[in-house]
Amino acid sequence: MLKRSPWLWWLVLLGLWLLATAADRAWLMADQRLPAWDQADYLNSAIDHGRALGLLGGGSWPGWRGLMDLSPKIPPLASLVSGMVMAVAGESLNGASWSLSLWHGLLLLVIALWGQELLNASFGLLAASLVALAPALSGLRVDFTLDMPLTASCSLALWLLWRWQRREGGGAWGQAIAAAAAIAAALLIKQSALLVLALPALWSFGQAQAHPRRRWQAWAALALVLALLLPWLHHNWISTLGGTERAVISSGADEGDPGSLDPRSLIWYPRLWASQLGVATVGAGLAGLALLGWQHRGHWRQRWQAGWGWLLGVAISGWLCTSLSPNKDERYIAPVLPLLALLLARGWWALGQWIARQRSSRWASGALALGLISAGGIAARASLGELDRDPPSAVVAAMQSLRERVGDAPTTLLISGSSADLNEHSLTLLGRQQGGQVLVRRLGRNPGQEELALEQGEWWLIATGDQGTTRASARALSRAVRRDGRYERVQIWPWSKQRQLELWRRKPGVAAPSSFQQRFISLARGLEQGPRGLQPVFAAIGPWHLLDPRFSYQAEVKQWAEAQLQRNPSHRDALWSLALVAVLQNRPQQADQWFARLEQLEGNGHWPTAYRSVVQLADWRSCSAARVADARDSDPNATPVLMALRDLSRSLCFDPRGPIALRSSLPAAVERVSLELKQP
Repeated sequence: MLKRSPWLWWLVLLGLWLLATAADRAWLMADQRLPAWDQADYLNSAIDHGRALGLLGGGSWPGWRGLMDLSPKIPPLASLVSGMVMAVAGESLNGASWSLSLWHGLLLLVIALWGQELLNASFGLLAASLVALAPALSGLRVDFTLDMPLTASCSLALWLLWRWQRREGGGAWGQAIAAAAAIAAALLIKQSALLVLALPALWSFGQAQAHPRRRWQAWAALALVLALLLPWLHHNWISTLGGTERAVISSGADEGDPGSLDPRSLIWYPRLWASQLGVATVGAGLAGLALLGWQHRGHWRQRWQAGWGWLLGVAISGWLCTSLSPNKDERYIAPVLPLLALLLARGWWALGQWIARQRSSRWASGALALGLISAGGIAARASLGELDRDPPSAVVAAMQSLRERVGDAPTTLLISGSSADLNEHSLTLLGRQQGGQVLVRRLGRNPGQEELALEQGEWWLIATGDQGTTRASARALSRAVRRDGRYERVQIWPWSKQRQLELWRRKPGVAAPSSFQQRFISLARGLEQGPRGLQPVFAAIGPWHLLDPRFSYQAEVKQWAEAQLQRNPSHRDALWSLALVAVLQNRPQQADQWFARLEQLEGNGHWPTAYRSVVQLADWRSCSAARVADARDSDPNATPVLMALRDLSRSLCFDPRGPIALRSSLPAAVERVSLELKQP
């Protein structure tokens, strides 16, 4: 019937999405929790991108580079989509979650079409139903992270890649371009898409080299992926590497996850699949697959050629690669779950056919309905178990009070705690919704920040009792605010577990925080000392950026420096300051220009030459960086570093002299830098 009535197939698929969306909206309306660390961080990113596009109040178009500045660690596509959805649905969590519903709709469409091509139209709807009823995936529909967008985009990419590389009906230019665009989209949502897509894409690329027409399609597809991905990666590759290391390697070690080579990694995710996909889904699916295996014993080769081999292969490769990641959060396996649901749906279908032969099609339909009801009950029970019906946290009232006091003025609120509802990401979200300009930063992580925080802070939100941190420095900072005579408490709210939230502000008439401008100029000038000057720069910049998250001092420094250069083009303080500002703003070409002017003043081969080489390397200009670092008459202190930079740059420029010389020049440079850092 579905085959004869395509409109009915689309109507059923639409109804499935509408039912799932209605359940999600009801859950979101009932749940009262605040978005926690990750969720609030992604929501803030969506607001940033919506403001940058001019769709949300409180922002304006910052230019292409400014837009890429907004996503230094995580690619921007999901935030761009969420920002556009927020412009229509609102900036609350419920409004932003409509974007998750759209991504879920894409996922259901892909799985239904994939299943239709693998078997038939009804099977496609069955597979989509199992995806909609999977407890783990239904949880991601209301959990504002990148996992639902990532799952939908990876499924789309794998399906389109299969359609292009298959023997019958594949090999068209449009299919290659569509698959490449989908792969790029997945990578522009989250870098971990590589875990699911890398091996299938490489296999398809290699297979295409044996066919002249597909060979050119494969290279064109690769060029398209690089063209879409490289602008963001070129701009943010340094912060992306640092963020990936912290989020994957360090976080995995802190949480005690098994390492990549630990045998436990291979069973880490399979032990979760029964609960993630549902016991009914997995049980019936495995039983049906066993039955199918017995029925078709000796004839599996034909089955692989029909597309099931590709599905099984990408599911296994995705599971293996994800298992090798040091960080093994339960939701990181999400892109593999729809592939497993497709395979399990084949088992369900085999069971239905067997029941129809043994009894009748009516019995088979009844068994199928009963199985889907059981799967739905399991998913509903899991969702209800995650509901938090407690009233909104007092944090909401505290942020509303602060916004009433400061209006739309740019404001920085300082905290020292870190809990699910009292953290810098969640509070910043509350402070920025509907055009607000309140940014929240957390101090007290490291000892030594207390004096600077008390001297420069204006607003504080602190709590009594446990604030969600075990750091003694954070607890000491809260006590110091209460004792400091420069602050006064303006309001108190009952929190939880007999704790209180307290809003403090700097007393009227107390001297305003001093500017960082002169300190910054002095630090920038210290860079002419080489590595000795770098250490105090980063020691001072990190805490100050928490106190001044809008980096307002940079505009002040640039204005002062440009005025100085108009009177004296060789003003060293101004040149060093502008160079450091350009580095902090991730503008390597501008930094190169300022370091080049300093190089003219200091002479070739001094520390400005080394800095020029570094920023050119950061800008992916390795050949030019090698020429800059190849200084003939250089400062003896800078010579080892320049030689190592030259050899490293030559290596990245595919100059054979580089790798050979780097084996001796790199240790010498490390030793020189260590000696420089030890000097006062």
